[in-house]
Amino acid sequence: MSAPSLEICVEITRLYFAEHWKVGTIATQLGLHPQVVQRVLGLGAGRTDQAAQPPRLVDPYRDFIAQTLSSYPTLRATRLYDMLQPRGFAGSVRTLRDYVATVRPRPRREVYLRTEPLLGEQAQIDWAYVGQVPIDGTQRALWLFVMVLSHSRALWGEFVIDLTVHSLTRSLLRAARAFGGVTRQWLFDNPKIIVLQRRGETVRFHPVLLELSGALHVQTRLCAVRRPQHKGKVERAIRYLRDRFLAARSIVSVEQGNAALGSFISQIAHARLHPTLAPRTVGDVLQQEQPRLLPLPDPLPPTDLVMPVSVDAQAFIRFDTNRYSVPSAFGHRTLTLVANDQVVRLLDGQTEVARHPRSFARRGLWEDPAHRKELLDQRRAARQLKGRDRLCATAPDFPALLERWATHQGSLAIRVTRAIKLLDLYGEALFARAVSELVQSGLHDPGALAIACDRLRRQAGHPVPLDLTLPDHIVDRDVIPHDLETYDEP
Repeated sequence: MSAPSLEICVEITRLYFAEHWKVGTIATQLGLHPQVVQRVLGLGAGRTDQAAQPPRLVDPYRDFIAQTLSSYPTLRATRLYDMLQPRGFAGSVRTLRDYVATVRPRPRREVYLRTEPLLGEQAQIDWAYVGQVPIDGTQRALWLFVMVLSHSRALWGEFVIDLTVHSLTRSLLRAARAFGGVTRQWLFDNPKIIVLQRRGETVRFHPVLLELSGALHVQTRLCAVRRPQHKGKVERAIRYLRDRFLAARSIVSVEQGNAALGSFISQIAHARLHPTLAPRTVGDVLQQEQPRLLPLPDPLPPTDLVMPVSVDAQAFIRFDTNRYSVPSAFGHRTLTLVANDQVVRLLDGQTEVARHPRSFARRGLWEDPAHRKELLDQRRAARQLKGRDRLCATAPDFPALLERWATHQGSLAIRVTRAIKLLDLYGEALFARAVSELVQSGLHDPGALAIACDRLRRQAGHPVPLDLTLPDHIVDRDVIPHDLETYDEP
């Protein structure tokens, strides 16, 4: 129960001693608990009339409860109840809980020692969740990576989608390039991408992070578990960014957010006064700290993700729920994937066989037309366009005729099949002209298309190509003409 204000205390005293109201009436009128009114009036356990109370069921067990709570301050009342029942306690859990609430040791609030790291000594790193951002028709979680130099309070950050250890190493290296060097220590929290296992002071770091820290000669350190105040400078920087940069601002893409954040840091964040070295600004202290930073190696260590991937039967590889195409010659093989937040590359040994832009969408398909063309060239049946695609490619007006067929009764598949037979019989040029005439005349019947094809064939003087219509087992394909009037004779 929180302590009432001075005005409430004065009113309680006046109503009790001047107006002679009862405790319950005062509590009801002021909307307070009766125990609050009793505490204000001094009517608690110290009164002589309370001393005559009968002994409580919990009284014989006070010493045991006090001793147990001194060893286990956070032990629940229900567990104490289970321990007291075999010892003869006949009260209820509610009775025990009320008593434990009055005697439980209060945790002592920790007092912290304020320290100021040396120039170039330490950088603190953390992430902040920003929200959701649309990417290629889906929503992805957006995070803000923040690094703060502990001495100068200079900060650097970027928005990221990927929260893997390789994303961390890329951000660390970009921050180092932005600052012109690295500090001697990196102070982290305890996320799983950094700490694979921890027992007390024994920590097993992620090997990818250890490789980068070894290449940059940086010591990797961790905060104590559940002690975010140990990295209070980066926590304060994240709060500063939330209040000054993210407030009333919409982040619609990673690129737009990073551009705006870079301008904010250079123009506003580094221009603010240093919290302990005012009237100097953060940028001024950063200029003093930069010569004390460790220089970066040349060349910089790689931070790309490298892993083997299998190519499926359709000449695609799967990475981060997306599919990326490779040349068909590498189907059913294993390639090496090299990926960062910009590009996905596929290698066969040291040879690059495919390259795609990195996508952070979900279940997307990224296909290089050159890879499919190669597959089409390898398959004769695929190289020759079939069905509607072949008809549309031969006759530019065929889509209009196809639309008419779709709006009239009859099987569309049968009409397309007949049109393909006419194309094979009369050739592409005659078929295209016949389709154009049919569309211009407003007709749509397949029979009219066959009549138009045959009429154009006669006008051009082309014979019927019987070799396309008769099967291969017929050797004599010559037709001997004769007089048809004999059919009319009786």
